[in-house]
Amino acid sequence: MSLVEHSACELLELLAKGDATSVEITRAYLDRIEAHDKQIGAFLHVDADAALKQAAEVDRRRQAGEALGKLAGMPVAVKDLLCDRDAPTTCASQMLKAFRPPYDSTVVAKLKAADAVLIGRTNMDEFAMGGSTENSSFQLTRNPWDHDRVPGGSSGGAAACVAADMAPLSVGTDTGGSIRQPAGLCGVVGLKPTYGRVSRFGLVAFASSLDQVGPLARSTKDAALLLEVLAGHDPQDATSLDTEVPQYSTSIDRPLEGLRLGVVREHFAEGLDGEVETAVRDAIGVYQSLGATVKEISLPHSKYAVATYYVIAPSEASSNLARFDGVHYGHRTDRAALLEELAAERKQLEAAGDQAAIDALDSSLVRMYRKSRAEGFGSEVKRRIMLGAYALSAGYYDAYYLKALKVRRLIRQDFDAAFEEVDLIAGPVTAQPAFKIGEMADDPLAMYLVDLYTVSANLAGLPGISVPCGISSTGLPIGLQLQARPLAEETLLRGAHMFEQATDWSNGRPPAQKKLRLPANHANKRE
Repeated sequence: MSLVEHSACELLELLAKGDATSVEITRAYLDRIEAHDKQIGAFLHVDADAALKQAAEVDRRRQAGEALGKLAGMPVAVKDLLCDRDAPTTCASQMLKAFRPPYDSTVVAKLKAADAVLIGRTNMDEFAMGGSTENSSFQLTRNPWDHDRVPGGSSGGAAACVAADMAPLSVGTDTGGSIRQPAGLCGVVGLKPTYGRVSRFGLVAFASSLDQVGPLARSTKDAALLLEVLAGHDPQDATSLDTEVPQYSTSIDRPLEGLRLGVVREHFAEGLDGEVETAVRDAIGVYQSLGATVKEISLPHSKYAVATYYVIAPSEASSNLARFDGVHYGHRTDRAALLEELAAERKQLEAAGDQAAIDALDSSLVRMYRKSRAEGFGSEVKRRIMLGAYALSAGYYDAYYLKALKVRRLIRQDFDAAFEEVDLIAGPVTAQPAFKIGEMADDPLAMYLVDLYTVSANLAGLPGISVPCGISSTGLPIGLQLQARPLAEETLLRGAHMFEQATDWSNGRPPAQKKLRLPANHANKRE
């Protein structure tokens, strides 16, 4: 078996026994990236020399008998919106194309403290705004199961690199499903922790009350191991929860006795693909065979979740992204070209004798702000900034944003009531398997509905996980979503592991990497 086919836990055992070195493992993944990422497009940045240097240092310390971290020598990929002082942090945006952070995010600092080998920065939808990774300013990412289809988003690169065996572990972020949805579409495990369980310090924010960092992996046990490293209180993040972090990886093998599984009535309605429904119901049947009690429950306000999310998230985004103005942060338009354009426009108006238009001309500063943001942000980011600015504007705040906050509270109350009756809630991750690249490019509302089953967990601050539970007739993965009460990640992982042990779905691999026909300019690259 090739090194890249092992799970992260298996690789750590090989390292501990001396049957493999970190340099050998890292080199195997780098070779895999070199061979396949031109087809997949999962990585925005890979520094092979730096990764091998990290690996060699871990090997040296291991040989010297020094104490090592929990992930010593393990390659880990990181979504390109978590600051790393040793690598670019672009958020897949022209706005931050040249940005190198002066500090590490807490998550990156924890990975380094755990002696992980940071193997690369993964592609994403620009500023995490999207569900397909088609909104990256730099390149497309393709689903390893079918290169004509999306990997999901916004953590599409983080999911695709694990699915294609280019990294054993990766770190993503989830604002409305951006870990669980790509995990479901790529056939891997993805976990969104409770809001506040993992520090957001050094995370370039999309929507601050919704964003959460979490693991993507081949198995629940691997995800549990990575979550142990990522989780924990951080005084640098005011929203970080000061609670003990369980040893997820040691308790995960204990099945849940007397498990009460809730099935949401509203999740099995019109619009759900028949094959997805069958796979999810079969998965629920597996739990019944393992002794779980299944109960139908209702989340009556879930029908408002997408609308609520797409008021709150863009509102917070418009506020967070205001800092990228070309002065404080981000891309600045060419000053000489700007002044030349302004002078030419003034000259034209003077020739026409239009003094009113001359008086109304923007100052060079205002125009610089406008042009910098127009050049730096992509179309989806602009769309969400405008939606958010509108919802927060005078006269509309109460009608939209404030009302959305009230509905958000009702959604959380629905979950609170449900968890009085059940331990976990099971359902689909997405309404259909991975769709084709470009299929929803001209229909943003259809794209937003991709988040139908995932946004509620973010609005309510709950943990959720996606695990593979089937394959469609077209050969695409189908994901099962489990959700738990706040801070119940241990229960969530144990429940997901029960299913994983009783089935073979998590052992699935994409078809052998086929040679993708690329035009001369390389189809994955954005022009």
